[in-house]
Amino acid sequence: MSGTAHSDDDRALGTDSAQPSRVGWGFIALYALSYTGGSLLFLAPLLVSLALKVRDLVGADAAPGNLALVAGTGSLLSIIANPVFGRLSDRTTSRWGMRRPWMVTGVAVGALGTMVVATAQNVGTVLVGWCLCQIFFNATLAAQTAILADQVPTGQRGVVSGVLGLAVPAASVTGTYLVQLLDHSTLLMFAVPCAVGGAAVLLFVWRLPDRRLDETDKPPWSLRELAATFYVSPRSNPDFAWAFLSRFLLVTAYAFLVTFQTFFLLEQVGSTEDEVPRQVYLGTVAQSVALVTIAPIAGRISDRVGRRKVFVIAAAVIYACALFVIAGSTSVDGYLVGMAIGGVGFGIYIAIDLALVVDVLTDPHTAAKDLGVLNIAGALPFALAPAVAPGLLALGDGSYAVLYAVAGACALGGALAVAPIKNVR
Repeated sequence: MSGTAHSDDDRALGTDSAQPSRVGWGFIALYALSYTGGSLLFLAPLLVSLALKVRDLVGADAAPGNLALVAGTGSLLSIIANPVFGRLSDRTTSRWGMRRPWMVTGVAVGALGTMVVATAQNVGTVLVGWCLCQIFFNATLAAQTAILADQVPTGQRGVVSGVLGLAVPAASVTGTYLVQLLDHSTLLMFAVPCAVGGAAVLLFVWRLPDRRLDETDKPPWSLRELAATFYVSPRSNPDFAWAFLSRFLLVTAYAFLVTFQTFFLLEQVGSTEDEVPRQVYLGTVAQSVALVTIAPIAGRISDRVGRRKVFVIAAAVIYACALFVIAGSTSVDGYLVGMAIGGVGFGIYIAIDLALVVDVLTDPHTAAKDLGVLNIAGALPFALAPAVAPGLLALGDGSYAVLYAVAGACALGGALAVAPIKNVR
């Protein structure tokens, strides 16, 4: 068997064998459900539970610094884990396929890490558990992302990317809903979203006609190849480099928002700890309704007009405006308005950005590795933002308005970084 894929008939779930170049909606639905489950594994703790767990262990004053340590360290490890697991996935010759083994392993070990965090009695144990989550859930993410390049043709990538873009808001709403519903039990706040997310991933694994790699087509492996896992040459692929920078800046803006929104509501808006889970849930709903409405439309229009850049630029500018609204807000209503505007911008961005990046990949045989490098741009901000935020808060005399204004400037930078891309319209 060649190293490209299954037979044409097996290329994707729900695809008519007479049209092997297109994926069917059965495949897309299960792929999106899996992506939602994978996002839920990360986001449910990150949006609310992790911050509340750390605050309960160390108190309000020490919470931001300790959260920065936990979230930042985990994100640094994810920067290494994602491309490494992407490289391993590209070389996997298992009879079960290239991607499925890593999705299963990632869910299993990452779930163990989630339970370590949930039952931790000190911040050190929380740190160990969260690092396990970040490392192995990134194994799942690396394999999931590569499936877009493996099985979805170029002409459908905008639509599929737009549908996958719904995963983040769906996971955010589901996660925050479950957390506020189960806020009487720390264990359940962590365990139930993890179980739901893991089940969604494993359902897709069960039904996926995965690409298989023949032993003779296995890419080489050496220390040099391992080092190359973390690098795509900007000189040979400048478009990829600009796409990387754009995603890095936009996700940095997002990381500032989601990592510290709990403390923003507590300190700047004046909410109580009991009110925060529901307020974060409402903010997530406001953002997600806008995102779910706009993302599929934007993806379809992008495919039809054959353009990506203008959509990504507009999306980043809108998201910057949302952060400026939140920065100036001192009420829950202002926060909700900003989150809704952010949903429009982020919806357009995630609908188109992944399709843009896949379009600029130069070698389909290293898709998972290259997308793993790209995912550094999605992971590094969650290490950088918590590390930088305490300094920004100190410079702003504890003002979250300053923090979110900086976040808005990062989003504007993400818009500017798209402009130099040449080989995608």
